[in-house]
Amino acid sequence: MGDFNESVVLDAIRRVPDGLSRVELAEATGLSAQTVSNICRRLLDHGLARETGKKSTGSGKPRTLLQVSPEARYALGVHLDPAVITYVVLDLLGRVVTHLRTPTPRVADPDETLAGISASVRRLVTESGVPRDRILGLGIAAPGPVDMAAGLVVDPPELEGWRRVPLRDYLAAETGLPVLLDKDVIAAAIAERWAGAATDTGNFLFFYLGTGSGMGLVVEDTVLRGVSGNAGEVGGLGAACTTRAMVDEAMQLGVLGHEFTPTGPRDAERGLVELSRIAEAPGGGDDSAKAGDIIDRWAVRVGRGVCAAATLVDAEMIVFGGPIWPHLQERFLRIIPDMVAQSPFVKKIHPTAVTSTGVGEDVGAVGAACLVLDQTLSAQPRSLLLH
Repeated sequence: MGDFNESVVLDAIRRVPDGLSRVELAEATGLSAQTVSNICRRLLDHGLARETGKKSTGSGKPRTLLQVSPEARYALGVHLDPAVITYVVLDLLGRVVTHLRTPTPRVADPDETLAGISASVRRLVTESGVPRDRILGLGIAAPGPVDMAAGLVVDPPELEGWRRVPLRDYLAAETGLPVLLDKDVIAAAIAERWAGAATDTGNFLFFYLGTGSGMGLVVEDTVLRGVSGNAGEVGGLGAACTTRAMVDEAMQLGVLGHEFTPTGPRDAERGLVELSRIAEAPGGGDDSAKAGDIIDRWAVRVGRGVCAAATLVDAEMIVFGGPIWPHLQERFLRIIPDMVAQSPFVKKIHPTAVTSTGVGEDVGAVGAACLVLDQTLSAQPRSLLLH
């Protein structure tokens, strides 16, 4: 119970950048003034919080404000995408301290990729200058399906040869750090809750657009993972909701030449970038119209899916992001907000906002690091269960 309450107080402080007084913390958390005072003393002793400035209330002496000490602890994040691997170091406020990107090897050899990830993590720590004893752990965001209990990546569609690869345990042994593994869409949703567009809501869905598509759902500030940890697959939207399918369609319609034939995930993204350029080209003529129609049809399919999902979980916000989102953002946001507003599935009791990621295109890697921050520092109701 003590650890839980400490997390509640720390989380409350973190969510208000300007700081909170002990009186305000007692009001925000529902804890007694004495409990809050004791917890704040421990947070200050451990360097997790710091006193900063005073706040006048109009009567009595000014109250001392507390803020999170961002440099007190750090978390590492790795996003394994079939096209590119992204690495970040985050501070306690979820801010990126150091960033690194490397192309995902084309060869179907997990051992080579694992060795490369391990080397890049060591390089990341060195370049960041972060003291080793302040690193809480390493989070990994990987394409599904994953076996969370065993720490395995299990045959993802775009990672040929990755059949039950022990990614978590390998990196734990190589780095000596605690390691968490989760699906990329789940990690991305946690990133938005920690440091992105959804910091002020506990009920939202995140739609991820990368080499593949997926959906992360958060209800009552709890991420929905499902019985195996693989919730969020969106196969029901159809096979056409992939980067490769869009590029293939563009080639069939003559919008893209055969030089854009995708032989791997990186090629597919290159074709999508060109398709987006053609769609937005001024005076592009017939090819521009065709390219725009391809993207718009994808937006409509995705829009239908998020309308249904938003109703299912009673979400008040829909957040879009991922590596290819910047190339689709303008056209998707012309179409999907109106679909949501007019949808007979979306309840009219409250509005459902549609917005872009507040984290950026590295949301997967940031989310991976946020897995560590969230598990270590956020209040986890399941920790109150008696064993």
